[in-house]
Amino acid sequence: MEESTVTFRQLAASSKLFARRLLTIGENRLALLAVEVQEGRERLLHACLLALGVAAFGLLASLTLTAAIVVWLWASHPVAVLLTLTALYGGVGIYLYWRFIKLLREWQTLSASLEQLRKDRAGLEKILV
Repeated sequence: MEESTVTFRQLAASSKLFARRLLTIGENRLALLAVEVQEGRERLLHACLLALGVAAFGLLASLTLTAAIVVWLWASHPVAVLLTLTALYGGVGIYLYWRFIKLLREWQTLSASLEQLRKDRAGLEKILV
C-alpha cells in the first residue's frame, strides 16, 4: 500500500509539472501572437501610408504629363493622343490590379505563431503517445 501512495504522489507531481509547462508554453505562444499582431498592424499602417503617398504623387505626375502630352500633340492628332493615353493608363491599372490580387492570395497571417503551435502539437503528441 505504501508503494501505491508514493506512485500516486509521483503521478500528482508529474501532472502538476506537466500542467505548469503546458501553461508556460501557452503563455509564451500568446505573447508571440501578441507581438506578431502588433508588428503586422504597424507594417500594415506603414504600407497604407506609403501607398497613399505613392498614389497621390503618382496621380499628380500623371496628370501633369498627360496635360503636357495633350497640349503638345493637340494640333496634329487630338483623338489619337487621348485614346493612346487611355489605353496606356488602363493597361497599367490592370497590371496593378493583377499584382494586388496576387499579393492578397499570398498573404499569410500570423504564420510564425501557427508554425510554432504546429510544432508544439507535434511535440505533445510524441510525449502523450
